[in-house]
Amino acid sequence: MGIREPLREMGCGLPHALEVMGERWSFLILRAAFNGLCHFEEFSQELGIARNILSNRLAKLVENGVLVRTPCEADRRKIEYRLTEKGLGLLPAMLALRQWGERYVEDITPNLVLVDCRDGQPVQPITIRAKDGRELSWHELGWQTPDKIGQPVDRHDGAYVKSGFPDEPEGSC
Repeated sequence: MGIREPLREMGCGLPHALEVMGERWSFLILRAAFNGLCHFEEFSQELGIARNILSNRLAKLVENGVLVRTPCEADRRKIEYRLTEKGLGLLPAMLALRQWGERYVEDITPNLVLVDCRDGQPVQPITIRAKDGRELSWHELGWQTPDKIGQPVDRHDGAYVKSGFPDEPEGSC
């Protein structure tokens, strides 16, 4: 059974997120910012990115509120790029992508493991959880209009189209 939403709907946040972050340099800049880099030269040196592309991507991330551009306290001639609350909100998405890559791409052995500072133990994989904390699989998800929140979703109501995913009964909607 597939979970389907009308793909032409404008009320979906994914197109906006992809407009802001939808190419690899933006993600790699964000990863570098999460790792404490904040100066143009640091990004350039660490990532090996062309200066014009870096300048363009930094400007787009600032324009979209992911990073903020401020003068450096120690040297007012230098500029720092710091994560905003909106930028920090991308951490779960970044971590989920990294975990996916480590799980499904061959020949990746991470040199570093993200751990909880308190006990030094690795963080758990990013998962989808129900309101009560249960971990949910793809087969337990459905779309609901805001006026029907709190009502169970009948995935057999004909609103869903067979998606071709495994474990879907033949002839199901």
